[in-house]
Amino acid sequence: MGRKRRAISITDMRPKILLVGVYTPRDRVMEQDYYFQEFLNLVKTLGLEYDQTHFIKLRYVDKNNFLTKGKLEDLAQLCKDEQIEEVVLSELLSPVQERNLEDTLECPVFDREKLILEIFKKAAKTSEGKIQVEMAEIDYLKTRIIGKGKEYAQQAGFIGGRGPGEMIKEEIRRHFDEKLRQAKKKLVTLQKSRDVQRKQRLRRNIPLACIIGYTNAGKSSLLNCLVKSDVLAEDKLFATLDTTTREYFIAPKRTVLISDTVGFISQLPHHLIDAFKSTLDELQYASLLFHVIDCSNPAYKSQIEVVKEILHELHVEKPMVYVFNKIDKLTKEELEKLKTEVQEYEPRVFVHTRSPEGIVTLGSFIKNYKF
Repeated sequence: MGRKRRAISITDMRPKILLVGVYTPRDRVMEQDYYFQEFLNLVKTLGLEYDQTHFIKLRYVDKNNFLTKGKLEDLAQLCKDEQIEEVVLSELLSPVQERNLEDTLECPVFDREKLILEIFKKAAKTSEGKIQVEMAEIDYLKTRIIGKGKEYAQQAGFIGGRGPGEMIKEEIRRHFDEKLRQAKKKLVTLQKSRDVQRKQRLRRNIPLACIIGYTNAGKSSLLNCLVKSDVLAEDKLFATLDTTTREYFIAPKRTVLISDTVGFISQLPHHLIDAFKSTLDELQYASLLFHVIDCSNPAYKSQIEVVKEILHELHVEKPMVYVFNKIDKLTKEELEKLKTEVQEYEPRVFVHTRSPEGIVTLGSFIKNYKF
């Protein structure tokens, strides 16, 4: 348990926030310390100020309260002692679990899905990205608003902000179906434009390669380095959300289109996967996938498995090359060790994006690949 210091002013009206990291049996794809750090990185990406952290390890998940009885009692006492006004949990909660936790902790509780949703809202720049996030948020709120009364006022707002009141609940309830209908209509229009572009590409017989990978693996940086573009690339989770496609010239008369895609993450909420299927459908038309991996991250093998699981869920089965990125962060000895550890991943290349020389091996692979 730790405390983050911050300057307090008279104008500081935000609630007192406790971050609760929970490690459960379903999270064992990643080591405990890295899983908690990823949660803190999500909070950092959102720019959320918080007052305290509390980390818990569970042997099993309670279907009604999520936390086991003893852990829940400890957390309730902590919230009471520290006068916590808002809890942000690292896990996905069912509406029932969220409601029961709020009753016991006597404050609003936000789960992993709400946290990622708000990050996506900040990251989406294009009309398509914004619509897809809106659809995911509507689906999320629909499952939360049922059975909540005036107390919903406090958590109808964004994380870290005061709820604007009961009228928000009524407005959401009144406009849910209409908002979803309008969003889907707009998305269909944008999809038609994407379909036209895709048909033109197919007629020209231009192959497509898609860059996929865990969030913050360096996908956008790789695209920038390959095609000398200026796609936003920052050292934070979900820095880019909207799909970007650029031409890559293999030879004077040979071209391949390369698309960057939204990053994946452990326990990526289903509402977001469903909402972004129209964008991720582009993977179905790819001739090749570049699976970008941050090999400087000690949890890289766990991240590989997360990406594979999401691809399986999307029913995507395409030829893939494993692109082990950020080798510039490794020592010579660490790189040699890595090369022996990843022999199961075929085909593979080792790159970094600090300079054009860092992607020579990938460039050679693309040039010799038979699309």
